[in-house]
Amino acid sequence: MSDALRGVVVCHGRLAGALVEAAEQISGVTGALAAVSNTGCDRGALEERVAEAVGPGPAVVFVDLSSGSCLFAVLNRLRETAATRVVTGVNLAMLVDFVFHRTLPADEAAARAAIAGGKAIRVP
Repeated sequence: MSDALRGVVVCHGRLAGALVEAAEQISGVTGALAAVSNTGCDRGALEERVAEAVGPGPAVVFVDLSSGSCLFAVLNRLRETAATRVVTGVNLAMLVDFVFHRTLPADEAAARAAIAGGKAIRVP
């Protein structure tokens, strides 16, 4: 699956790693998602971490909050990258959906993941 999208999860603290691990356990798909944490770095270093995780190919970047250091670093670093889409408010449902639809174009995979993540939010 060499044309598959890369998923990058950017969060505060250890959240990204935990989400990636859980998505892999649920889906059985490994290597589709990379975790990036803002722990122990300034915005410049975080931008470097994001750029390294995204790499040259198309990607969808999932960020924990719709504001804050993680989103600002992602937007600043990837502003000029046409093949990358950003989704905020990451949750486990959207990551599981994403790993099974990585052959879609980045904009379609991002939109689909955001819908799946929104549908997963309920008050039982």
